Amino acid sequence: MEYILGENKKEKPGCIFCNRLKRKQDRKDLILMRSKNATVIMNRFPYNNGHLMVMPNRHIGDLQKLNTREVAEIHKLLSLSLDAMNKEIRPDGFNIGLNLGKVAGAGVADHIHWHIVPRWNGDTNFMPVISETKVMPEHLQSVYLRLRRSFWEANEK
Repeated sequence: MEYILGENKKEKPGCIFCNRLKRKQDRKDLILMRSKNATVIMNRFPYNNGHLMVMPNRHIGDLQKLNTREVAEIHKLLSLSLDAMNKEIRPDGFNIGLNLGKVAGAGVADHIHWHIVPRWNGDTNFMPVISETKVMPEHLQSVYLRLRRSFWEANEK
C-alpha cells in the first residue's frame, strides 16, 4: 500500500543500496543477511511475495569487475536465498537474473544486483496487465521476519 498510495519517501542522494548498507537498520531496510562482500535484501516493491535481491557490498555496476571473493559470496547468498524461500514460503519455482544497464531494465544501473523472484503455479493474473496493480497475499514485514529467521538458522550451521 505504501507504493500504491505514493507514501514512499524520496531516497537520499546517492546509491539506494549503499545508503541502506551504511545505515545499519536491517529490519527497516529489509536486509536479510550481510556477509563480508555481499548482502541479501528484500525488494521493497516486489513482483511477488518474497522477491529478494543479492548484491555486492561494493558499489559496482560492471559484472566483469567483480572479484572472485564477491562472486563466491554472491553465489552462496543466492543459494541460501533459495533454501530460505523453499523452507518458508514454498514456491514452485524461481526467476533469477540481473539487468545490466538502464536499457536492459536496471532500475539501479550503477550497483549490480540479482533478483530472485519466487513463482507459484497460477501466480500470473490479470491485475498487473489491466490495472498495474500487484496482488500480494502476505505483508512485506511478515515475509521479512520468516525469511530472516531461516537465513540466521542456515548461517549457524
